[in-house]
Amino acid sequence: MFSINVPILTASLALASTVIADCSRAALLSASTSYLTSQSSGQLQPLLAPTFTYTENNKTVAFNTSILSQPLTITHNHTLLDPLTCATFTELVITDPKSPYLIGAQTHYTNTSIGSLQISTIDAVITSPGDWQFNATKSLSLILSENWSPLPSSLQSSRTALLAAANAYLDLWGPSNVTAAAANVPWGEPCDRMEGSAYTGNGTATDRCDVGIPATVQPPNVDRRYVVDEVMGSVI
Repeated sequence: MFSINVPILTASLALASTVIADCSRAALLSASTSYLTSQSSGQLQPLLAPTFTYTENNKTVAFNTSILSQPLTITHNHTLLDPLTCATFTELVITDPKSPYLIGAQTHYTNTSIGSLQISTIDAVITSPGDWQFNATKSLSLILSENWSPLPSSLQSSRTALLAAANAYLDLWGPSNVTAAAANVPWGEPCDRMEGSAYTGNGTATDRCDVGIPATVQPPNVDRRYVVDEVMGSVI
């Protein structure tokens, strides 16, 4: 993604063309803030790279007809940062009674010739009224009860460990021996799992996330695309 002497102008242009994008946490957070501001007005075009692609609910969609091309009144947002892949994951909650949505968007960035970030890909999952367990207001209340403070470095898991945990969880879909697959998941306790507005937690020290996991063989979950934020202890 990211030669001297004859003539000097040529050398300058060559150097400019190889500028590396700043994918630090600070740069990604700044880019995400610009995205959120533009999303509120529905004017994302200035942020998009010439080769921009958009996926909505696992289908390639023309961005100018998509939900994200519209102005959205964002009630809540939360962003995870992945400097290694120059990507972010942003959770958006829109509780507008006329058009409520729950949106999760992986946003991937590329560099420009001057080293700034442009959006190369948005991969969004969007739910709205009529979808399973959809209730934006209830989901918001559950989300706001969560603590998303950065983890002390001594408590942060490695990228490898986070990816292994995510893969073990998604491996619950597809194996012939579901019980054995469940034993490979590093379940924490207490642990709360949220799906739409459904929640496994009761606020107790014994809350579990293995409630309602597949008990029979299910189609495998094979198309996995991750954003990993070690500082927040998250992979999504």
